[in-house]
Amino acid sequence: MPEWDQEQLKAKLMELEIEHRDLDDVIRGVSQQSDFDQLKLSRLKRRKLALKDQIATLRNSLIPDIIA
Repeated sequence: MPEWDQEQLKAKLMELEIEHRDLDDVIRGVSQQSDFDQLKLSRLKRRKLALKDQIATLRNSLIPDIIA
C-alpha cells in the first residue's frame, strides 16, 4: 500500500466498510433464492472475507504505535 495520510486511510476504510455491508445484503438476497448459485455465493463470501482483512489492516494502520 502506498504512503497515505490519515484522511485518505479513513476514506478508504469507510469505502471498504460500505462495500462490506452491501455484500451482506447481496449474500442474504442470493441465499434466499430457491435456486441460488452456490459458486456465486462462495465468491461473494470470499470477497467479504477479503474486505474484512483489508478493513482490519487499515484500522491497525490508523492506530498509532505504542512504545512499551
